[in-house]
Amino acid sequence: MAGTVRAPAVTGRARRLVVRAASAVRGRSAAGPVGASVARMDVAWEDSRRTFADAAQWFVRTAALVGDRWSEPALGEWDVRALVGHTSRSLLTVETYLARPAATIEVASAGDYFRATRAVAADPAFAARGRDAGVALGSDPATTVAGIAGRVLRLVEARDGTELLTTIAGGMRLADYLPTRTFELAVHTADLATALGAPPDVPATAAAQALRLVADLAVAEGVAGPLLLALTGRTGLPAGFSVL
Repeated sequence: MAGTVRAPAVTGRARRLVVRAASAVRGRSAAGPVGASVARMDVAWEDSRRTFADAAQWFVRTAALVGDRWSEPALGEWDVRALVGHTSRSLLTVETYLARPAATIEVASAGDYFRATRAVAADPAFAARGRDAGVALGSDPATTVAGIAGRVLRLVEARDGTELLTTIAGGMRLADYLPTRTFELAVHTADLATALGAPPDVPATAAAQALRLVADLAVAEGVAGPLLLALTGRTGLPAGFSVL
């Protein structure tokens, strides 16, 4: 059986960027529709936990389809191994952050978390961390992913969602952080399925939660109009459009 893989800490410049961004998000919380804090997702803990499990299990099933294609292109500069490694961090960070209890809530919602961590995604070290996470999966990445998922799902099953954990963006309730992990699992497993030539059949529970988060972010960023027009076939979206 593969050894235990844990998420590496994000430190240095990336950590400083996130702290500044999180402070900015909190400071703009009363600024109005554009730039306002994103509302918390009102989802029952049991439903959120089940949705996370659905997304995690889909990731495990999709990783099992890779076979010998770990070095093939997947997403941007990532090959399949790096993409799977990065996606595995959606599980590992739950474990890592729960081991670092927070004293206060500093990030109030899943949407605020994504806005606060944009600087990390833009950091050149971001892609390297994905590659490192892929290497850490060892000689049998699919088996390692299955082991990680089983371990983390058992950990989440034993929680009630009120736990405060220290994320890269600051203190959060587990119930507010978990939807960010479901979102990452849904999006990146869809990336993986596409790279493998499989249909990106996101589980219905995870798809619904991820799309709700996208809608909340679009409203907060003032881009709901263009998104609605595109989704209803009126017009396309500009190149590079993203709510993240």
